[in-house]
Amino acid sequence: MRIYLRAFEVSDYTLIHSWRSNQDITQNLSGNTYFISPEREKKWVEDKIFDDYKDIYLAICLKSNNEMIGYTSINNIDYRNRKAEWGGTIIGEFEHQHQGYATEAAIIMLRYIFEELNMHKCYGCCLEEHEATIKLLKKLYFTQDGILRENLFKGNTYKNMLLFSILRNEYEAVRNKLFLMFP
Repeated sequence: MRIYLRAFEVSDYTLIHSWRSNQDITQNLSGNTYFISPEREKKWVEDKIFDDYKDIYLAICLKSNNEMIGYTSINNIDYRNRKAEWGGTIIGEFEHQHQGYATEAAIIMLRYIFEELNMHKCYGCCLEEHEATIKLLKKLYFTQDGILRENLFKGNTYKNMLLFSILRNEYEAVRNKLFLMFP
């Protein structure tokens, strides 16, 4: 693996703010676009640092130089029903996009979800037209569970979202294949 994940640091807010303010990045996210001040972004990062029971946000960093190139999250952690939502991955630095770092981060997150948090199920959604995320989820052996029709209002239109999941036993069956992708 060329990357590692670490907890957010307060100073990360400046990079995160620049990424979440970049329409080229946010257009494919399964959330709405908001205009956020740097101060509010800093508070958001602080909230993620100090309240990680239901949502865990982690910086994606290069092992070679410790540079933060993106972030990923686990959301809506349900300890009783043993399920968690993969919140996706943002690779914010253009020169690091389309290099496989999102796949590496997702593999590390799946390991954490199933082997540390002891979840039974990991699920996630993506925009129906976001081919890169669909390809990534299929590469990670997620199964498409359904379509959430007109689930998100974005770009002045309602968008469909695809729902995917992977169960613990499915992950365990392909675990070694996943980790062989990035030795």
